[in-house]
Amino acid sequence: MSLIEMINVNRQYGSGRTLVEALHPTNFSLNSGEFIGIYGPSGSGKTTFLTILGLLQSPTQGKILVNGKDTTKMNSRTKTDLRFDQFGFVLQASNLIPFLTVKEQFKLVDKLSTSKKEKMNRNTLLHLLDLQSVVNNYPSNLSGGERQRAAIARALYNNPNIILADEPTASLDSSRAQQVVEFLTQIAHESQKGVIMITHDTRLLAATDHVYEMRDGYLNQQR
Repeated sequence: MSLIEMINVNRQYGSGRTLVEALHPTNFSLNSGEFIGIYGPSGSGKTTFLTILGLLQSPTQGKILVNGKDTTKMNSRTKTDLRFDQFGFVLQASNLIPFLTVKEQFKLVDKLSTSKKEKMNRNTLLHLLDLQSVVNNYPSNLSGGERQRAAIARALYNNPNIILADEPTASLDSSRAQQVVEFLTQIAHESQKGVIMITHDTRLLAATDHVYEMRDGYLNQQR
């Protein structure tokens, strides 16, 4: 069974002459242990696809199944709990809480979590992402790369089954970007998570299991 599945999902904005098909009818699935890369030009629908898949916005039509359960009939509270328990989001903007140190970002996750599942080891994440020396720093005292790596660590800490990364390496240099992609590959393959990464850097797609191109709201598998 797929971790998450889209069935004939589309997203429209406006109506009549102003109708925009941001995402054309799409079928898609993500399995455990799978690392999928998606690329495409700006405005092609990549972020729309990812936010719908992550239950952050609703499709105009179609169904999204998470662990076989239809989410389209869930109320907002149930969806919120499901997102927190099952999803890890890594966005282009780090979205760290500005008045919390790196260490306190993890404590916030502990406070909000209602799940009894085991979290990923915080110290291991800090070590792998080279953040040990900045755990007591606030986001304003971090470099762009450190903020992004801290956001990745926080997203993974809750041990999500589905990791959605929108340009996770945008603020990193080439060497650090490659390290992050290798880490996401390890998370997918060794921990049996499902990982989706949107990127403009097609060099990073070599590490993924499958590659899709998004263009004009159409998602097409390339390999």
